[in-house]
Amino acid sequence: MRVDGAVRLTAAELGAPLGERATLVQFSTSFCQPCRATRRTLAEVAGMVRGVAHVEVDAESSLELVRRLEVSRTPTVLVLDASGRVVRRAAGQPRKADVIAALGEAV
Repeated sequence: MRVDGAVRLTAAELGAPLGERATLVQFSTSFCQPCRATRRTLAEVAGMVRGVAHVEVDAESSLELVRRLEVSRTPTVLVLDASGRVVRRAAGQPRKADVIAALGEAV
């Protein structure tokens, strides 16, 4: 969904509730090695910051969403604000410091 030119995602689209303050959305595939490390990093950051949720989406079983968001590689990480608006996006394995900095834009 686009509102005011921005992409917004809902809990229904992600298959999990959004975080109270922000949501870290990770698109992964089963064969993706960097996805495992990304999962650990995002879960750790979400555990450190109150109101932040980590949602992992299986890209292979969510092809419509992958196409709509133009996800071309895994892992791809989206940072959503409390309303589900995408405020940051990155492909590849993120560093913890970069994830924390990106969260600053969302909360």
